[in-house]
Amino acid sequence: MSLRWLLAAAHLMGLGVGLGAVWARARALQGELDAARLRQAFYADSWWGIAAVMWIHTGLWRLFGGLEKGTAYYFHNYLFWVKMACLALILILEIAPMTGLIRWRMKAARGEVVDTSSAKRFAVISMIQAVLVVLMVLAATGMARGYGSAHT
Repeated sequence: MSLRWLLAAAHLMGLGVGLGAVWARARALQGELDAARLRQAFYADSWWGIAAVMWIHTGLWRLFGGLEKGTAYYFHNYLFWVKMACLALILILEIAPMTGLIRWRMKAARGEVVDTSSAKRFAVISMIQAVLVVLMVLAATGMARGYGSAHT
């Protein structure tokens, strides 16, 4: 089995897991946050983090590992830059939920009361991130079909 194929599959699986996880996190953070919903949010957030590491790692390997079309193809493709802009927005938007949920986890682990007043904001951010993941997939499928370069 080809390493290129495995990396592409892992990359796409990371995006799929990430989309499901960020959507689940958004849903868990909406409404009344009892202990069970908070655990759901933490669980989904963990998968969101795993997916992000997975797709960033495989993406960098595919970009710089010499296994795919090469950096020149990607760097001269506007859909690649659309995808990277979506990723940058996801990462920037993630700062507040990531730091907030880390604080919540630490407090919950110590048995302290967790101030979840920012949960609705984190839910909205998560929904926006889900849309950005979908846009990344659209850009990626366009690139896979040869769109986005100066020659198309």
